[in-house]
Amino acid sequence: MPDGGVKVVGHGSRFRRSRRSELLIWWREIDRVLLGLILFLVAIGCIAVAAASPASAHRLSTSQKALGDLYFFWIHLRWVVVGMVAMFFASVLPKEAARRAAILLAAAMLVALVLVPLVGSEVKGAKRWLWIGFSLQPSEFLKPGFAIAIAWILSWRVRDPNIPVIPITIAIMGLVGILLMAQPDFGSTVLFGGVWFVLVLLSGLSVNRILWSMGGGVAAVVAAYLFYPNATHRIDNFISGGSEFDQVDLAMRTLLNGGWSGTGLWLGSRKNALPEAHTDYIFSVIGEEFGLIACAVVVAIYCMIALRVLMRLLDEEDLFTILAATGLTAQLVGQAFINILVNLQLFPSKGMTLPLISYGGSSTIALLMGVGFLLAITRRNPYLSREKFAVTDLVRK
Repeated sequence: MPDGGVKVVGHGSRFRRSRRSELLIWWREIDRVLLGLILFLVAIGCIAVAAASPASAHRLSTSQKALGDLYFFWIHLRWVVVGMVAMFFASVLPKEAARRAAILLAAAMLVALVLVPLVGSEVKGAKRWLWIGFSLQPSEFLKPGFAIAIAWILSWRVRDPNIPVIPITIAIMGLVGILLMAQPDFGSTVLFGGVWFVLVLLSGLSVNRILWSMGGGVAAVVAAYLFYPNATHRIDNFISGGSEFDQVDLAMRTLLNGGWSGTGLWLGSRKNALPEAHTDYIFSVIGEEFGLIACAVVVAIYCMIALRVLMRLLDEEDLFTILAATGLTAQLVGQAFINILVNLQLFPSKGMTLPLISYGGSSTIALLMGVGFLLAITRRNPYLSREKFAVTDLVRK
């Protein structure tokens, strides 16, 4: 100990204490219930991919390369770990920093979408990926950035009601739609359009504009059916039957094969005929091996996530926070229910994964990053919240 009995604290010690205190603040401020629901869903996804992996591995094995039964499971675990890291770093950001990061992400992914038709990798007749040392699907990373960027633009009207925020967002949505349909990716276009509509509706759109927007959406779908071969093909196959409808019919039969309690892990047989057991039709694999009760639990978790975010926003006054959190939730839950409806033969096949459950690289990382942004945006100081409630009660009395 130095002269005078004063203990010198090193820079490393102060840094560790600072980091520890920041983590404690983060842990107090994030929505731990929402985080728990997300982690539970990711855990279900790991088990589901393990169940579906043998079917896909056997289907994709060749005489030159035989894939192990858990080939996709081990790869999925690696992507989950990367996604968890991305989620953590996004969630520790202050709200303003998260907003800026998401807007920069959206801008970068728009540029990447422009490059996809030019230099992208083609898989099964679609160009959706860029090779940058690894395969990157820009549309997946655009999803969280898009929701936050549109929310930010719509929140401008709080500062100046005369800013034409609706036309600006329509132009952005139109650009995104054109770039996605060029891949072609009609399913993601529908999802982006749905998120845009929810945000515009929530921002205070008049009844007349709501009706015009709904009419425009119907007209866009009709035009896509008439002039966009990808949409025509999918809708016709859904209505009249065809190769894709046969896949969906097979998925439905697989879903019902396990009854209420399921056949048991790795004991399902119908999943072996599914073309995308570990991605598009993993919900059917859950139904066969773990039963319809497990499927109901999955649906309930998605509903609980949406309800939890809405509860978190009940006393929120900041328009950007309300819109951004709602947009991210609509994107996550909307994609989930589109996938589930496809498995139930209630929606045309769209090649869309089940969020946080299906196997995926870009999709898993992007979805968990989006969850991180959601946790960052909905962070709240519990002590300030209590003081706010106390003041509100006092004013009412």
